[in-house]
Amino acid sequence: MKSAVLVRVTEAVINEPELRAFVADDAAGAVVIFSGTARNHSPGRTGVTHLDYETYPEKVEGAIEEIVEETRTKWDVLKVAVVHRSGRVDIGEPAVTVAVSAAHRAAAFDAARYLIDELKSRVPIWKQEHWAGGSEWIEGA
Repeated sequence: MKSAVLVRVTEAVINEPELRAFVADDAAGAVVIFSGTARNHSPGRTGVTHLDYETYPEKVEGAIEEIVEETRTKWDVLKVAVVHRSGRVDIGEPAVTVAVSAAHRAAAFDAARYLIDELKSRVPIWKQEHWAGGSEWIEGA
């Protein structure tokens, strides 16, 4: 039987079709995929060239798995995939992708929102923003 949970930290570009395929299920009436992408600006700054994420994969994966289990107890979801980048992320690339399948859309949307919100507030990931004139570590990666 195929696992219902995929959690990964990777330096590779996130393969969103792979995550879509992972959460696919004949019982699913809804699939929600959220991708947080690197953008070329942040509050008060334009010209961002790329981001660097620093993680401790073992701690990060464990923290994400804990949030996934909370999610699975709160909502009736079928499958969940969460992948976060580490290292350099270029503008336009996904830094994090969350995919959820459920029988109904409300559970899929609510679970995906909870996953990304909790991940951003609780998981030990650090983001460094780079631009032509320098770089800065940003809170709330």
